[in-house]
Amino acid sequence: MADRTRHRAGIVSIFFLSFLIFISSSVFVNGSSFDELFEPSWAADHLLRDGDVVNLKLDRSTGAGFGSKNKYLFGRVSAEIKLPAGDTAGTVTAFYMSSEGPSHHEFDFEFLGNTSGEPILLQTNVYVDGTGNREQRIDLWFDPRADFHRYGIAWSRNWVVFEVDETPVRVFRRMTGRRFPDDQAMGVYSSVWNAEEWATRGGQVKVDWGHAPFVTSYRGLSVVGAGGSGDGGRVDKEEEMSVHQSHQLVWVRAHHLVYDYCFDRQRFPVSPPECRA
Repeated sequence: MADRTRHRAGIVSIFFLSFLIFISSSVFVNGSSFDELFEPSWAADHLLRDGDVVNLKLDRSTGAGFGSKNKYLFGRVSAEIKLPAGDTAGTVTAFYMSSEGPSHHEFDFEFLGNTSGEPILLQTNVYVDGTGNREQRIDLWFDPRADFHRYGIAWSRNWVVFEVDETPVRVFRRMTGRRFPDDQAMGVYSSVWNAEEWATRGGQVKVDWGHAPFVTSYRGLSVVGAGGSGDGGRVDKEEEMSVHQSHQLVWVRAHHLVYDYCFDRQRFPVSPPECRA
């Protein structure tokens, strides 16, 4: 597994030497208040405010979530997030972009809770035309429960980049013969919920409600992209990813990758096409 991961990381490094991220500057809403950008999507009574910090609470009765008032086509979204402390087995905090309908596109950050003393795993996934099954998991190089850290998704016509504190941790790129999510505007969402059927050790460890409520905190939500339904047609700026950032991605994959669907032969006896590129 380690050898294959390092080999894969080396290939990714080559691609990143010429990597371009496109950002549409048609709408810049960084610094806007939470209420200008977002609204509760369910269990509004479990969305709590503390100054500039927004908290989502999960207890035995329900979780909670919020979503953006607008949808965006290309751009960058991010938030500073602090996860619940202590024993969080069976819980999931999700921060993601998604369009609507059975053929939706979706880019996921999912924080998989764990028992006390065990690391929180960060799972990323990409859905195209309603199909996901592209999970990768990493263990983070810090404790995401101890302080706020910034998690972001940069989306262009050719790449989707998942970032942690501006460090790239995953890239999904346009490839010949594979559909790329470039035609559906997406909303920005987050939620905290009970996922004990699968979240911790494949569902073996259930939620211990004696540790509830589980509270995830947010601040500094930022959206840079095309507003409304968004045509995403204007590309006003090109930014080349630095060699340093490409090296960061290689480092993450070499030292923190714990699962990659590309190497799961039980699920995929024949490696998916993008994994063979």
